[in-house]
Amino acid sequence: MFYIGIDIAKHKHEASIIDSDGKLLCESISFSNTQKGCEKLLALMQKFTVTADNCIIGMEATGHYWLSVYSYLLEFGYNLNVINPIQSDSFRKMYIRQTKNDSKDSFVIAQIMRFGQFSSTSLSSENIMALRQLSRYRLFLVDECSDYKRKVICLLDQVFPEYSKLFSDTFGVTSSELLHKYPTPEDMLSVSTTKLTNFISKCSNGRFGREKALQIKEAAANSFGVKFAADAFAFQIRQMLEQINFIETQLDELEVQITTMLFEENQVITTIPGIGNILGAIIVSEIGDISRFDSASKLVAFAGLDVSVKQSGEFIGTQNKISKRGSPYLRRAIWTAASRAAFCDPVLSDYYQSLKTRGKHHLTAVGAVARKLCNIIFAVLRDNTPYQPMPKN
Repeated sequence: MFYIGIDIAKHKHEASIIDSDGKLLCESISFSNTQKGCEKLLALMQKFTVTADNCIIGMEATGHYWLSVYSYLLEFGYNLNVINPIQSDSFRKMYIRQTKNDSKDSFVIAQIMRFGQFSSTSLSSENIMALRQLSRYRLFLVDECSDYKRKVICLLDQVFPEYSKLFSDTFGVTSSELLHKYPTPEDMLSVSTTKLTNFISKCSNGRFGREKALQIKEAAANSFGVKFAADAFAFQIRQMLEQINFIETQLDELEVQITTMLFEENQVITTIPGIGNILGAIIVSEIGDISRFDSASKLVAFAGLDVSVKQSGEFIGTQNKISKRGSPYLRRAIWTAASRAAFCDPVLSDYYQSLKTRGKHHLTAVGAVARKLCNIIFAVLRDNTPYQPMPKN
């Protein structure tokens, strides 16, 4: 049997081939992250009569750079294993101690394959991968939109600090339209009360009228905002509002696509309290095949919601925090769902309130609910059956 370790990088990979005794067949080779590079690796394997039937190949999940090599070798039927770099750290220390280079890393990965002491990350189905791509893209757009909103607030704090008191939602329809047309106090004062009244009445479908227009006028007239560089502030506010509107339109389209794909892939995840279509899509796509986890505790660890214990000798830390290892996307989705479930599911709500009664901080209690929610998610996905809330006694 032969074992091949591939150290993944952006442009060039390194590969080492060892036999059943752990002996290198030759010096490690470097090959580019291209089809020609992979052909170079295959040529070396053929030289030593390494085939799909007599070898195991391992590589670390380094960013997204391993996907192309994985996909290429998979087509030839090779036994491929993708491992988390954390798993190879202990082996790396044992073999190379304080030194590190690509050839030694690929050798260590090959040895891990030989000993078989690893858990492999399997490539998800095409539908799950597509759902994961879209779900992560949505999180990116949400964060970007939030960033633009923070920047608009920052600009308003400088040019019109009183504006935040005029509307309950600065980025609601009426407020956004008003800021886009009249982004500074001077702009709002330059228009007549009647025209301003008609404008906000139209934007709000008659909800706001003359009284709101007078309130805006008064706030603008007494604003303590900066008076210089008004045109620069106005220009930035308008452009950022346009960007926010564009991103929100994209999000609407994206969420329809995500919801459609989720219903095609999984029908039970949204029966769990606190989990809607979007959070369900993130959770399902990040977990992938639930059979990868033989217990709920392993899913909790994969989400990084397990508690890290600090212990030295007889000292055991009492202020422990979650490990935050594993998928940050999954952890974020489950945490958000737990924040909702703690107030809408009878069992989880009782559990949250009992922790609060014992003096636990809100975030500590939510973290505990998140771990319980992981157990529910594990059971629902494992059995592929809808969640049945337990009635209160």
